[in-house]
Amino acid sequence: MEPASTSGRSGYSRILLKLSGEALAGDEHSGISPAVAKQVAAEIAEVRETGVQIAMVIGGGNIFRGSTGKALGMDQATGDSMGMLATVINSLAMQDALERQGVATRVMTAIEMRALAEPYIRRKAIRHLEKGRIVIIAAGTGNPFFTTDTAAGLRAIETGAQVLLKATRVDGVYDSDPEKNPGARKIASIGYQEVIERQLRVMDLTAISLCMDNRLPIIVFNLFNRGSIRRIAAGEALGTRIS
Repeated sequence: MEPASTSGRSGYSRILLKLSGEALAGDEHSGISPAVAKQVAAEIAEVRETGVQIAMVIGGGNIFRGSTGKALGMDQATGDSMGMLATVINSLAMQDALERQGVATRVMTAIEMRALAEPYIRRKAIRHLEKGRIVIIAAGTGNPFFTTDTAAGLRAIETGAQVLLKATRVDGVYDSDPEKNPGARKIASIGYQEVIERQLRVMDLTAISLCMDNRLPIIVFNLFNRGSIRRIAAGEALGTRIS
């Protein structure tokens, strides 16, 4: 799929947006903030109006993490399965927020639960995107021991997305944690291999390797800077590009 032309500028016609569960919690750090869900849905609806096809993967850390269960002595496979179910809760919440914006949305899950969502089938997901529906892909990869970052990379590649947008609380990748070090330096662009070698905490290394092997660029940006998703989709250089 070739990049779309938006306002005379080269942009993207199909994107995958990766949100963390913590982003949906807002300042509460757990649970789901209706205000944040509404804000994100409004921005996504605005991008959709430009003709961009949008898939999403949402984490579940605001509800439950597999690593939390492991730390409590739980079997990791069980904890990871619980974390995957948490992503379904977040996905249903985002679907509701999007549909309140008048945007047709489908939730597809890697773990079948037909009473709540469609099973994830790659060709069907692509067809939904082609029809202009937002596709939220939940339950990770359907397997324990994999993060939702890896799921995002996998689903982006499977559905033919041109870029993976990694939404965070900061406006890109820094050489150290900008929330702890005021002198941290922002990196405008960086190669996959350098991210791996420097062990920069952008996404887990499996996700970075998967994107590298399939030449899928990643753009890390601040979700809470209004209009960022639209501007990136239109081809504007924001955040940090990993390629």
